Amino acid sequence: MSTLKHVDMYKNDKTVRRYSESFKLKVLNELSQGQCSKAQLAKLYGINSSTINEWIRKYDRKDLMNTRILVENQDEVSRLRALKKEIEQLKELLIRKDMEKLVSDSYLEVAAENLGYKNVEELKKNLNIKP
Repeated sequence: MSTLKHVDMYKNDKTVRRYSESFKLKVLNELSQGQCSKAQLAKLYGINSSTINEWIRKYDRKDLMNTRILVENQDEVSRLRALKKEIEQLKELLIRKDMEKLVSDSYLEVAAENLGYKNVEELKKNLNIKP
């Protein structure tokens, strides 16, 4: 004798939760007021912290994302300051070089026009100046 077993093919043990917009905004508002942490709100309402993170991204509330605190020693701070100063100096040098090139190109344009050349490239070609 055989025993038949009934199997429900549509059985799903997971509960799918849908949250209203107003509920999501309420949770984010509570988080922004600082009354509860993300973990406390997740526990209070029975939701995952990752779900709250999704809502933060969805509503573009970057102010509610986790804060990172950078801990540096004095050597690192000094090194960063020196690098920032060097970057500023290099930017100024680059700007100065761009300005010098612009002035030089302008002089060449005026010289080409005054000497009767069609353009600067023709002047450079006749004077054997590399472009």
